[in-house]
Amino acid sequence: MQSVYIAGAGSGSGKSVVVLGFMEMLYAVNRRVGFFRPIVSKSVEQDNLSTLIRSRYDLPFSPEMLYGCTAETASHLVAAGHYDELLKMILNKFKMLEESCDLVVCAGTDFDGLVPSLEFDFNADLANNLGCNVVVVVKGFGRSPEEALEALYMAHESMRNRGGDFLASVINGVDPEHVETVKARARKLLPERENVYVLPRQAALGMPTVGEIRQALDCECLCGDGDAMNQVVSNYKIAAMEVPDFLSYIEDGCLIITAGDRSDIILASLAADVSSSFPRVAGLLLTGGLQPAENVQRLLEGLRRTKVSILRVPTDTFTTAMKVNGIEATILPGDERKIAAGLGVFEGHVDVEELRARIAVRHSDRTTPLMFEYELVRRAKTRRQRIVLPEGADERILRAAEILALRQVVDLTLLGDPEKIRRRIGELGLKLNGIPIIDPRTAPDRERYAQTYFELRKHKCISEQMAHDALEDVSYFGTMMVHTGDADGMVSGALHTTQHTIRPAFEIIKTKPGVKLVSSVFFMCLADQVLVYGDCAVNPNPTSEDLADIAITSAGTAAAFGIEPRVAMLSYSSGSSGKGADVERVREAVRIARERRPDLKLEGPIQYDAAVDIGVARSKMPDSEVAGHATVFIFPDLNTGNNTYKAVQRSANAVAIGPVLQGLNKPVNDLSRGCTVTDIVNTVTITAIQAQNDHALATARADRETIAVTRD
Repeated sequence: MQSVYIAGAGSGSGKSVVVLGFMEMLYAVNRRVGFFRPIVSKSVEQDNLSTLIRSRYDLPFSPEMLYGCTAETASHLVAAGHYDELLKMILNKFKMLEESCDLVVCAGTDFDGLVPSLEFDFNADLANNLGCNVVVVVKGFGRSPEEALEALYMAHESMRNRGGDFLASVINGVDPEHVETVKARARKLLPERENVYVLPRQAALGMPTVGEIRQALDCECLCGDGDAMNQVVSNYKIAAMEVPDFLSYIEDGCLIITAGDRSDIILASLAADVSSSFPRVAGLLLTGGLQPAENVQRLLEGLRRTKVSILRVPTDTFTTAMKVNGIEATILPGDERKIAAGLGVFEGHVDVEELRARIAVRHSDRTTPLMFEYELVRRAKTRRQRIVLPEGADERILRAAEILALRQVVDLTLLGDPEKIRRRIGELGLKLNGIPIIDPRTAPDRERYAQTYFELRKHKCISEQMAHDALEDVSYFGTMMVHTGDADGMVSGALHTTQHTIRPAFEIIKTKPGVKLVSSVFFMCLADQVLVYGDCAVNPNPTSEDLADIAITSAGTAAAFGIEPRVAMLSYSSGSSGKGADVERVREAVRIARERRPDLKLEGPIQYDAAVDIGVARSKMPDSEVAGHATVFIFPDLNTGNNTYKAVQRSANAVAIGPVLQGLNKPVNDLSRGCTVTDIVNTVTITAIQAQNDHALATARADRETIAVTRD
């Protein structure tokens, strides 16, 4: 496989987004991907892009392996006329890293004045000598279509003159209204076989965050660490006037630069930020090394929660403002919003499948958690589904919604009080424009849903008024949206109990044809494989019939998510050795499951060690095609399953995705009340894929019925 060299054709190209997109695309299918920087300013630890990639993909290489040389060394070699020596030095370190990987993503040098004599031609020479496929990133920010296309042509000419092997070209940061024009003209400008992708300008990616300003200026943080550092700074204001006049100049997302002893400006900025009648303040930057007044400092220390960071620098106001003006936006580790925005724009405008095919990455049997999650997102985006989130005011739900929206994974609907939710969105500084918010109490569809619910449940002696009252509940309202086709799936449980989440689904959506039981699975993402555990969340004491149903349904879920189902029906004994009611219950479940699905690879009763360990399997069940190779594990009861999945999650550092409900006519999934933002993103994505599969099955069933009617 050929490694990839990503070169910016000048400063300010936004190469980081393209590098991030390539790493996400390649690392998801092959964990042996390395990352390399030919030249860093001082060290890898001080290189923002290297730090981001090392942090996100947990690269198992020492920092020394990830770069060629420092800018100081490169300058000395070039000044002394030893250009070839510089290339050889970088090549040697690159090859050392490449020997430990299947391929390397190399992020070319930046044009930040560190080595003025090294420009695009150096990247072209280096890529050619390293034997890499070349991806050229051309700046589109602030350029007309003609200027961007001219820069693209010049970059190609330079690369072709040096015999470079082109993989693709990216014009980054083009005004959205010019994207299609630039794309069409670029394809005419370049040879037919060369791929060109055009990424639209994403405003948030072109603006620094408070954290980036803090890092660039080496600021002291007085207040507002953590997520407050990820607030985007859209502009800055120098506050040197009295408070009444100053308040007139505040704009949304502004950074206030003022002397450290201006207590009035500090307090006015904090007050303006919490006021609904003033724009949002991103942060305060105090100059001159001055301390706020003692009581003001005490007030700041007592703020329990604020999204307004307060930073301090020793330089004067004028010097500080000049430095802030010169800061270029980047992406820092942990800034999930910018990472999601960058990946969203890359994945939305680059043919990922085509690129992967051209790079020819080998596909192994290993599946890492990141590979699995990447594949989930990729599949969900192929046909976007409508997912309703009933707990719209919860912070974790809103943060997950922003990530899902930025990556364009699903179309979301939030339920709850619109005023409270919008206020919460503003407090958190999130961007959720375009996501509908519905209040079940006042929604026009409430009457329609209530009448439908009444017709479904009147045999249980509920009245029309009872049905109307039930639809005020967000779980019932969301479930009715799914039932009527106004949404494709629902995810809840961050605030509500499992019973509150799934009871409406049992009453309204019910089970699929041929499925008697609603059950659940967890996807257990280990270091190099994904296993399916069922049922660890819903059915406390399943019968033999129940266990057989869970096994068959879980095998179908595994297959739907790309996992070859080899089912192990677990017990405390393997084969025919054990006796007792519990093992007999499992043995009978195996008989029923084999009778219903003779095509399934299924084994049981079997102990866990015999199911996963080839050596133990040879000893206990040498003739079994499942023993030692199981991928789907069916536990005999909820107590065993729930404890086992949590033990594996904690002891093996596994990522547990779920519980994923299975067997319902339409997908509804439950969250743990201790769920993280990542858990919510994964569960929503899985729900979307379940909805895709349900649509496909329904279409196939309708086609079969049509054919049958036609024949009759």
